[in-house]
Amino acid sequence: MPDFVGRFITLEGGEGAGKSTQLRALATVLRAHGIEVVETREPGGSEGAEAIRALLLTGGQDRWSPRAEALLFAAARADHVEKTIRPALARGAWVLSDRFLDSSRAYQGQGALTDADIVMLHRIGSNGFLPDRTLFLTLPETEAENRTRARDGDATDRIGGRDRDFHRTVADAFARFAAQEPERVRAIDASGAAADITDRLMAALADLLP
Repeated sequence: MPDFVGRFITLEGGEGAGKSTQLRALATVLRAHGIEVVETREPGGSEGAEAIRALLLTGGQDRWSPRAEALLFAAARADHVEKTIRPALARGAWVLSDRFLDSSRAYQGQGALTDADIVMLHRIGSNGFLPDRTLFLTLPETEAENRTRARDGDATDRIGGRDRDFHRTVADAFARFAAQEPERVRAIDASGAAADITDRLMAALADLLP
């Protein structure tokens, strides 16, 4: 039997919220508690899913139709869950993922597809598997744009490079998920010093710690 109960934690939010930075910081703190931590990301996180990531994030804005894009994300996630996440949880590790289902709901569940469509694809591909806790990093729009520009310059991927209205709709969707599922999704202020943000994230995980 594992010494610890495996936990699946996802970090969500719009471009520039600091998810990748905070995931690494959280992993460091959790390891200091003696917990095995697996750091992963979406799309990606397994051999098959990383191959799909390359297809999704490169090329022109019109490379994939909304339906094809949603199916590719669902396929990548199914492989990620099967090959990486579930085996790690089974041995008692904590899995930290930079994005998961809620990103698909926010980014692909608008326009041609609905939130219900994305959830149905997830039910088919990953048997409806959900995180134990989702940390939604919130940041004012202007600050998020400045961070993204400082990080990427003009080299955005085909999803990150979409217009301001698109990203505003994404932010609204994340906020809606947090309001609808307060036990699973916790909104965390991502402004200020990095160490302070990490403290806020750890506080939101305190009830799950061994």
